Amino acid sequence: MKKILWLFLAAASASPLLAQSPSPGLPPDVPHAQTIFDAMRSAGPVMIFLVLLSIVSVMLIIVYFLTIRRGAIVSRGFMATADALLRKRDYLGLLAVSNRHGEAVARVVQQVLDFTTKNPNADFAQVREIAETEGSRVASNLNNRVTYLADIGMIAPLLGLLGTVIGIISSFGALGADIGSARYVALSRGISQALFNTAAGLAIGIPAMIFYAFFRGRSQRLISELESAVTHIVALLSLQFSKRQERSPALLESDF
Repeated sequence: MKKILWLFLAAASASPLLAQSPSPGLPPDVPHAQTIFDAMRSAGPVMIFLVLLSIVSVMLIIVYFLTIRRGAIVSRGFMATADALLRKRDYLGLLAVSNRHGEAVARVVQQVLDFTTKNPNADFAQVREIAETEGSRVASNLNNRVTYLADIGMIAPLLGLLGTVIGIISSFGALGADIGSARYVALSRGISQALFNTAAGLAIGIPAMIFYAFFRGRSQRLISELESAVTHIVALLSLQFSKRQERSPALLESDF
């Protein structure tokens, strides 16, 4: 009984030492697991461009959430003011209101009224052409802004693939080198670099394409609302031009 108790105490006192001693199959100088930042630093020069793309992608997403919204394209307050001023034929007042507002529809109305006030003898076809041209320009700018996310979504996986190829080339170079056991360290480092670049490219490209699809759908809805608002403004101007044609030339010039 005393012998069994002595063996138990000896094993208990030796267990902390065993826990601290290295495994017999591993050398004592094996490094610990790398952190994510260490892996990024060792992933090669392509990772620098991938990090920059991720920063740009996040900034674009934040900016689009703030700017691609209904209040930045068409607002009810501006449309109500424009409707009231157009019915009163207060073009100069509406032009001043349009200059103070930053909505897309305000820019369209500003261009139309600026042309109308400077060319009082212009016919309605010319005014409508100005409205359609300016509306198309605003819609095109909105669509072009969204495509930046699609560009990032296509470029990021390609950069990740480039980093993958560089890592594989490094791995095969390590296989051909006669450097003993160090070749396996170089081989694992090259494979890690290849896989990390692939994962980083996909991690940037996939969210960029998801947000591109989201903002593309939102921009299309806002463009439809912008077209509807511009059509309403043009219809009110059409009524005013119809009334102007029934009046004398002297009164026509007094409107502007």
